[in-house]
Amino acid sequence: MELAIMIEGQNGLNWPRWQRIVTAVEELGFAGLYRSDHFTNARPPDKDSLELWVSLTWLADHTRRIRFGPLVTPFSFRHPALTARMAAAVDDLSGGRLTLGVGAGWQEREHDLFGFDLLLPRERFERFEEGVRVLRQLLGASQPVNFAGKYYHLKEAQVLPTPQRGADLPILIGGNGRKRTLPLAARYADEWNAIFLTPSDFSELNRYLDELILQAGRQPAEVERSMMTGLIFGKNQAALEEKMQAYGGGGWKTEDLRARGLVVGTADEVLEQIHALGEAGVQRLMLQWLDLDDLNGLEALASRVLAKL
Repeated sequence: MELAIMIEGQNGLNWPRWQRIVTAVEELGFAGLYRSDHFTNARPPDKDSLELWVSLTWLADHTRRIRFGPLVTPFSFRHPALTARMAAAVDDLSGGRLTLGVGAGWQEREHDLFGFDLLLPRERFERFEEGVRVLRQLLGASQPVNFAGKYYHLKEAQVLPTPQRGADLPILIGGNGRKRTLPLAARYADEWNAIFLTPSDFSELNRYLDELILQAGRQPAEVERSMMTGLIFGKNQAALEEKMQAYGGGGWKTEDLRARGLVVGTADEVLEQIHALGEAGVQRLMLQWLDLDDLNGLEALASRVLAKL
C-alpha cells in the first residue's frame, strides 16, 4: 500500500501554501501528492485556487521523489491536445513521475462563471471518451495524428518534443460509476481511482472492473487500483474529537463517516482502516488533507501512520 496526500486546490490554495505542502510531502516520505483542478469552489464566497498545471510545473522542478498529478483535470475546460502538451512537458521535467488524471468535468458553478460548456451527462461522457482517445494517440504517436470526431478534430497534429515516456505516461480515470466511468477505465486507463468507498464496496467494484477489463481484451494487472477519500485524523482522542466537531459543521458520528468511506480515527484506528483497504485491493491511497495550513498534523500522520505501514 502506498500512502499519498490529496488536496482540494479550490479551497484556498496559493503559492505559499502550495510550496510548504509540496516540501512537507516530499520530506516526510509520502508516496505522492495529488490535487483537484477547479477554477473556483463549488459554493461562494470564492477562495484562492492556484492554477493546476502551473503548480504541477513548480512541483516537478522542486521535488525529486514523489509521484503527483491531477485528480482530475477535466476535458470540459482543458482541450485534450493542450492537456497532452502540458502533461508531456511536466512529466519530462519531473523525470517521469506524473500520473495524468483526466475527467469529464462536473462542477456547474465554475463552468457558468467562466463560460465553459459542461454539456448534459450523456454528451459530456461522449466528449470525455473522445478526449481520452485523442490524448492517447497524441502521447503515443511517432507520426502526426489525424482525428475526426464529433467534438475534436486533429490534422497532422504532433506533440514535440516527443514525450520521453510516450504511451507509457500513465492515464488515470477516477470515479465509481458502473454505467460510464468503470467501462471507460477498463478500456483506456492505466489506473482506476475510486472515491470514498468502504473496503467492502471497493472490493465489489474492483471485481466488477476486473470483469470489464477482461471483456475489453485486456488483463486486470494492466490497471492499477487507487482510491481518494476523506481523512479525519487526531494525534489523540481529544484532537480527534476536535477535528470531528470541525468537519462539515459537526454533528457526525465516527461510524457514520466510516460508513461513507472516510478514514477516521487516531493512529492505530487509521492504520487498521488502511490495512483493510489494502486487503480489499487498494494499491495507492490518496488521503484528502483539507487544512492546508496544518503541517504539524501532516507530520504527525507521517510519523504515527506512514512510518508503520
